[in-house]
Amino acid sequence: MFIIPAIDLIGGKCVRLSQGDYSSKKEYHDDPVEMAKRFEDAGIQRLHLVDLDGAKAKRIVNDQVLLDITQKTSLKVDFGGGVQSEEEIEKAFYLGASQVTGGSVAVKKPEMFKSWLITYGPEKLILGADAKDRKIAIHGWEETTEQDLIPFIQSYFQLGVRYVICTDVAKDGLLQGPSTDLYREILEEMPDLKLIASGGVSSVKDLEELEKIGAYGAIVGKAYYEGKVSLEEMAAF
Repeated sequence: MFIIPAIDLIGGKCVRLSQGDYSSKKEYHDDPVEMAKRFEDAGIQRLHLVDLDGAKAKRIVNDQVLLDITQKTSLKVDFGGGVQSEEEIEKAFYLGASQVTGGSVAVKKPEMFKSWLITYGPEKLILGADAKDRKIAIHGWEETTEQDLIPFIQSYFQLGVRYVICTDVAKDGLLQGPSTDLYREILEEMPDLKLIASGGVSSVKDLEELEKIGAYGAIVGKAYYEGKVSLEEMAAF
């Protein structure tokens, strides 16, 4: 299982939110590039980079940070936040992203997301499937839709999507453990899915349980920044 540390950006700085609430913002580091280098030096290969300003603005805002990280480290960056047009996805790849995560766009503009699958291929795209009470949530989780989580993922899986980041909003940033049972259910339905679990990781034990159920990757954010999981422990996976 890949351990994928997360850097969430507001105003060019590393922050974390709780349950997507911008008023809960906590700053952890003012230099995301230095943080990314720290992950790289520990032997970690991937990074989940989220432009929270971009998610609100519906366009990429922290473009310089993305460029700096992809130019100054060898990390494979999956980038999300504000990628909701042809222009923005082209920009994200031009700036060096290895993969782009599309969440809101897959709900609001499914034809565009499907065209990206054809244009860029399933290795370059990640479906962002964020859920509140098993319903898809979009736009930085400010809006909950009527779409059920598992059928939503299945519909895109049938179209060729292979990578999914699934976040249970109720767990995110609270350090109370991930939604392992939910992820197990998804993987029982779609064993070939490369499911990346996100939200709630609070310990190495959580990571071991996610590995056990067959998760492809696990995103670690607050657990690292709050000292619950060390760099060495993440790199050991």
